Amino acid sequence: MKLGFIGSGFISKFHADAIQQVRGLEIGGILRRGGAEDLASYCQKKGLGDAVLYNNIIEMAKNVDVLAIYAPNYVRIEIMEEIIDAVKAGAQLKGVICEKPLGRNMVESGKLVQLAEDANLLTAYFENQIFMKAINNQRQQLSAIQRKMGPLSLTRCSEEHAGPHKDWFWDPIRLGGGVLSDMGCHSIAVARYALTPEGKDLFFLKPQSVMAEVGLLKWGQPQWRDKLKSERGIDYLKTPAEDFVTGIITYRNPDTGQLVKSQFTNSWIFEKQGLRLFMDGMGPGYAFEVNTLESPLNIFVGDDAAETIADQEKALEKATASRGLLAIQYNEADLYGYTDENQDMFKSFSVGKDGFLNWKYGLEITKLVMACYLSAERKKTIDLSDPAILQELETYIPAIQQGKGVDQLF
Repeated sequence: MKLGFIGSGFISKFHADAIQQVRGLEIGGILRRGGAEDLASYCQKKGLGDAVLYNNIIEMAKNVDVLAIYAPNYVRIEIMEEIIDAVKAGAQLKGVICEKPLGRNMVESGKLVQLAEDANLLTAYFENQIFMKAINNQRQQLSAIQRKMGPLSLTRCSEEHAGPHKDWFWDPIRLGGGVLSDMGCHSIAVARYALTPEGKDLFFLKPQSVMAEVGLLKWGQPQWRDKLKSERGIDYLKTPAEDFVTGIITYRNPDTGQLVKSQFTNSWIFEKQGLRLFMDGMGPGYAFEVNTLESPLNIFVGDDAAETIADQEKALEKATASRGLLAIQYNEADLYGYTDENQDMFKSFSVGKDGFLNWKYGLEITKLVMACYLSAERKKTIDLSDPAILQELETYIPAIQQGKGVDQLF
């Protein structure tokens, strides 16, 4: 199966590394934008496919089986419309992938779902943390215990690091908000999945309420605002985005009526070794815990040796130091679930099925993210069993996403 990459940035490189570990999947093309030449060269050297550079989507769609949208959030509608044009022009695509989040709001996510349906395309929503081996292995290990003792009643999930790589991530209008839009979607999705009893579908637990808070704890301070403006060209005095979010979502088990809760925390202010994913869950008589900063490999680099290291991210994604005691993750693409989500897409599309997570699931996660923004904006718990609230979320655009977050965040 040949993939065509639309996007050649940080996430595309991660997926290229993941594809090294998936038999039968290769990178057939890359859209000629941004760092496409460097990515193509990397893929060719690694033997990941021809990675032909194409000038437009219609041309690439004729020569690949699946298109993967790894481009920034603010251009995804435009890209999907070009994919539809390619299908109308005769491209025989099996399906289309979209990296999280599906859209910046429910309007965009809903339009993407509709466009894919209109073109009769299979879809895969790439939310890598649900595919983490640690998350799925704990489900297998605890399945018999859950049948005896009952399902989990609480999960707590977080993703934190010191801030994104690219300038557009810092712009709340182009990104769709701040860390809640960027990483909250991860933690909300994996927390709900971990809570879901074994054998039940992704939509089994029914959202009841959301309570969330956002803050601008680091990047709103004068010295950090100045750094952001000089290095990224983003002025957080005018259009700030949140660098911290925490919240609780309550779900109802429709079989038993039991209320269960997922707690999430995300930040761009984490100044330890680098990216940390932390997940845990508690049930009656059992628990699990995942921490990606725990590694079987540690390296120490002293001051005299540190100047020889040019790239601290050789150790860990979003690493902020190149000396001291470093936690090393030598297969991050597999650890974080990228390998398994590509494997799932390959197997699913090969037999004419959507991925385990399809775009309708991506729309559901968008709804929960929007409910979190609404809760933070109104400083109140949002009732997700209220039809009027659900209707409002369909068209709701958070103030922060509109570039009007000054009053809320300062």
